[in-house]
Amino acid sequence: MDLNQLLSYISTQNANFYSSWGNRQTMNMQLIQLLALAGIAVYLVLKLRGVLGTREGHEGPRTDMPIKTGSRPKLEVIEGGPDEDITDHAAEDSDAARALLGMKVAEPSFSVTDFLQGSKGAYEMILMAFENGDLASVQSFLSDDVFEAFSSVVETRKEKGLTIEVEFIGVRETGMMGATFDPADNRGEVDVRFVCELTSVVKDSNGEIVQGSETEVKRQRDVWTFGRVMGSSDPNWQLVATGE
Repeated sequence: MDLNQLLSYISTQNANFYSSWGNRQTMNMQLIQLLALAGIAVYLVLKLRGVLGTREGHEGPRTDMPIKTGSRPKLEVIEGGPDEDITDHAAEDSDAARALLGMKVAEPSFSVTDFLQGSKGAYEMILMAFENGDLASVQSFLSDDVFEAFSSVVETRKEKGLTIEVEFIGVRETGMMGATFDPADNRGEVDVRFVCELTSVVKDSNGEIVQGSETEVKRQRDVWTFGRVMGSSDPNWQLVATGE
């Protein structure tokens, strides 16, 4: 083989080598592209599953978000309308209603309903302390005038040797009878009617019953007036007057 033939042979082999290597390179590039596309596809599938969630079998639509309907939320009148906490206990245009409104302005946390509910407990506590002659335990809930009047009655009973035995059954009726408010000193007063049931007997110094019955349940009616300076640091109401 001469030199020209040798060079021609080498050139042919090199061409075949590079052609074969080029084909392999092309196949490798195609394989890399396919793997890259497969990786992107897997990523997109996982991303969609994360957003939409997975379902098994036949499921209805997801309800993670609220479904809007034609209904509209109820509106509550915050300002401008009647205060039901007042109108539930007093006529809207009455003096009592205006007095209660003044109390609420002076003390926004004041609730007529809560006051009346609490007054029932105060009524029982003060009444039983009076009947048992233990006014010292409720003195802070009594005005000076009421405390003196109650104390006078208790002392008179003691002087006569009388004792009273009472079993308080419960308050059957409670209602607001009236209210006043003085903006000059923020003093408010509320008249409350109570109807309670109890048994009561009066015994002399010998223990003999001179009045009442241990078994007969009677109804007692009272109208008590409670007063307080609205907005003051002392939350307690005082009994300032009594009547029937």
